[in-house]
Amino acid sequence: MNTMTLWNISGWGFAALTFAALLVGFSKTAVSGANTVSLAVFAAVLPARASTGVLLPVLIAGDVLAVLTYRRHAHWPTLWRLFPAVAAGVVVGTLFLMWADDGIVRTSIGAILLLMAGVTVWRRRSADRGEEPDAVSTRPGRLKARSYGVLGGFTTMVANAGGPVMSLYLLSAGFRKLGFLGTSAFFFLIVNVSKVPFSAGLGLIDGRSLLLDALLVVFVVPGALLGKWAVHRINQRLFEQLVIAATVVGGLQLLLR
Repeated sequence: MNTMTLWNISGWGFAALTFAALLVGFSKTAVSGANTVSLAVFAAVLPARASTGVLLPVLIAGDVLAVLTYRRHAHWPTLWRLFPAVAAGVVVGTLFLMWADDGIVRTSIGAILLLMAGVTVWRRRSADRGEEPDAVSTRPGRLKARSYGVLGGFTTMVANAGGPVMSLYLLSAGFRKLGFLGTSAFFFLIVNVSKVPFSAGLGLIDGRSLLLDALLVVFVVPGALLGKWAVHRINQRLFEQLVIAATVVGGLQLLLR
């Protein structure tokens, strides 16, 4: 029995999964948040809860490639501010998964993503665009980091959808393109690896899911290379617009499914 039969996946379904894996690589090295589309594809082809366990190792592979590409651009003070709040969010998300059904999860995450996109658009219109990342070390900045951190940990645990939340936080903090990608690369590598024991404990990662991952992970590499090529051809304004647009699309997909 091959892996596709084991998961009852059609040829078209597997093609959709390979495209989603390629998009993961692209999102990690070009437009963070675009992998919300991958999340929707995985959830459409596979059982919704099981899809989060299959997608997680694919995301980790993309994170490794992103770290190798942008490791010199990470802003570690921002990361240290975020991690405690994210850890709390992961714990809350784990408890939430123990009782919530797929419909509640999708509706909750979709609503959060759309709310965060609206808040970010409003803040970007009113904020000083010359603000540097260190400016978020103020008291309001620390409160914002904690709020986004908890939401990011929660959404990444329950649906692997933390990318848009953290993308919106980094944009609102004034990060430019390379700093944004370097900081988010290390953030998601550390967070996603830390989620593995929780996901395994919930039965979302097992031998069957890892067999499917072995087939899909190779498609992350060409996506990451395409993203690395494209990112230097996207100006800052378009980059921010694409991140916010990907967040809105992802949120609507979750709400309308």
